[in-house]
Amino acid sequence: MPGHWRHHDAFADNDDPVLYRRRFTMPEPAEGRRRWITLDGVFYQADVFLDGAYLGDPEGYFFPHSFDITALSRIDDEHVVAVEVACPPQPGYRGKRTITGVFQQWDGIDRDWNPGGLWRPVHVYDTGPVRVDRFRVLCRDADQIRAHLLLQTQLDSDVARAVTIRTLVDGEVVAESERRLAKGSNDVRWTIDIADPALWWPRSLGDQPLTTIAVEVLVDGDHSDRRERRTGLRHVAWNDWRCSVNGERLFLKGANLAPTRAALAEATPAEMRCDVELAIDAGLDALRVHGHIAPRPLYDAADELGLLLLQDFPLQWGYARSVRDQAVHQAEAAVDTLGHHPSIVQWNAHNDPVAAGIGMDGDTTRGRLRYALAQQLPSWNKSVLDRWVKRTIEQADPTRLVVPHSGVLPHLPMLDGTDSHFYFGWYHGEVRDLDRLARAIPRVVRFLSEFGAQAVPDTADFIDADAWPDLDWDHLERHHGLQKWVFDERVPPDSFETFDAWRMATQQYQAELLRHHIELLRRLKYSPAGGFCLFSFNDAAPVVSWSLLDHERRAKLAYDVVRTACAPVIVVADRPPAIVAPGERMSLDVHVVNDRRSPVLDGIVDVTASWPGGSRHWRFGGDADADAVVGVGTVEFDVPATLGALTIDIRLTDDTGQIATNRYRTAITTP
Repeated sequence: MPGHWRHHDAFADNDDPVLYRRRFTMPEPAEGRRRWITLDGVFYQADVFLDGAYLGDPEGYFFPHSFDITALSRIDDEHVVAVEVACPPQPGYRGKRTITGVFQQWDGIDRDWNPGGLWRPVHVYDTGPVRVDRFRVLCRDADQIRAHLLLQTQLDSDVARAVTIRTLVDGEVVAESERRLAKGSNDVRWTIDIADPALWWPRSLGDQPLTTIAVEVLVDGDHSDRRERRTGLRHVAWNDWRCSVNGERLFLKGANLAPTRAALAEATPAEMRCDVELAIDAGLDALRVHGHIAPRPLYDAADELGLLLLQDFPLQWGYARSVRDQAVHQAEAAVDTLGHHPSIVQWNAHNDPVAAGIGMDGDTTRGRLRYALAQQLPSWNKSVLDRWVKRTIEQADPTRLVVPHSGVLPHLPMLDGTDSHFYFGWYHGEVRDLDRLARAIPRVVRFLSEFGAQAVPDTADFIDADAWPDLDWDHLERHHGLQKWVFDERVPPDSFETFDAWRMATQQYQAELLRHHIELLRRLKYSPAGGFCLFSFNDAAPVVSWSLLDHERRAKLAYDVVRTACAPVIVVADRPPAIVAPGERMSLDVHVVNDRRSPVLDGIVDVTASWPGGSRHWRFGGDADADAVVGVGTVEFDVPATLGALTIDIRLTDDTGQIATNRYRTAITTP
């Protein structure tokens, strides 16, 4: 340990509780000192014993659990700690009873995987008579003159006593106060102001200076305990799903981030930082930490590199009523654990409470009906659980937007809805249906937080390609996420002679779908779209999924396509129909999308339509204001009387040279 018991040969298929036991020798604590044992990470529940004495039953995988063992430590120097860990398997994607998010019963990880174990270290340490249990640091607002921080700590005192609480900023004492504590747990709250702060910015807007805030507790002048948090000083605001940081609005180009590894204990800090760097390389401004809370190095990397995070609480799909109390408790712990990270700009209480496992049973017709009804009808998950979790997070963290659930359309009494999940071209409809929906009901594309299509990765050793076309489809569906019934409709395997040809076709289909959706949403920038998060960025395990990068971080074709579509400046046109007929009138609007903080000046947009035996050219002025979208012209022509490929090439140049190109293809066929 730390680790997951499934990675030990003796427990490779185990779902039952596992007992961890360790003998250790440690002299008794000095007079006036207290001793603690802390379990940094338990997947998912435990019963903890020391020398046969029962300490408690912690629950929750992403935050530490501590117990006072002072009295037991004074009995003898020889000790035995025993931890019985349980992570009960979940029978399905509804009625789940463990708050493990995507680590159990999710289509991006083997549904039979059990993450159980002590996945982070267990350690024993001493403090003075008062221990700092939790330390919460929130930046309520900040500007060039002042940053205002909300601080809260939970202090555990051995007896009722007076203490001195000292606050330090980057090692310098900025506040000191006397407090009276009761025996046991005490919540202490206070605020501090920092003058002339160095503001933290997203990567596209500025630098990322970080500040260390520390609290020290002194008893009778002696140091008792200390905690510190590294944070960034910035102000976050949302207006109708448009995010601004320090008063600067930005269109969020993002993706959903799966766990770095399904076996979370094996994810290294370097791997987590690499995921952040790869997202930046793809031109993304944000990652949505999808259905889980990640280890600390991911957030540290995002803070340092200026990548924004939309943080899910680990509720994924449907839950039993028995989880409410734990969900409330763990929601507050999530704020304690993550609230100081400046990269986090939003909380989401629950992902997909109404679309539990849509299509996972292979019956997409029934799944669509269930989805439509669940969007409108009240349910315990959507109407009760999510409100409790949202309210808890809001009370703990008043500095960020808290969304009750992701992927819920307008319904009574919440007529405004939240963000949207639309899998046009995969679960429902056609790729072009997103355009039609955006024209008909613009508000539902204010923030599209899930869209995409599955594609088979290049690293597919888990697929016996030699058996093509008679693959073990049932095994791939259950253990590797492949949705055969959807592929049969979108990219039918029986249409391809070889596995490699089919794999390439799936990647091409995914890339074109993502390109179309991203270009459309960027063209709708701020009117009404505030951004998007495609699904998804990475794989946590060997699967066939919606990701841009597989579990070994080899890129699918869509990665480079997304990087091009997410460039700071792009030039786009209305997508032409898949086929056109000779003599048909074509009319395509051309736009320049500029995410830079400076305008595109003296811009020229050249458009060339080419077909067998001919071509036609247009030129428009392409100036674009900073952080804006501008329509530069309309390409209109009659489709020529010929058959074959029709290609439309677009090039944007300014006084510095070429800055963006694009290409669209269609086919001229007879009616």
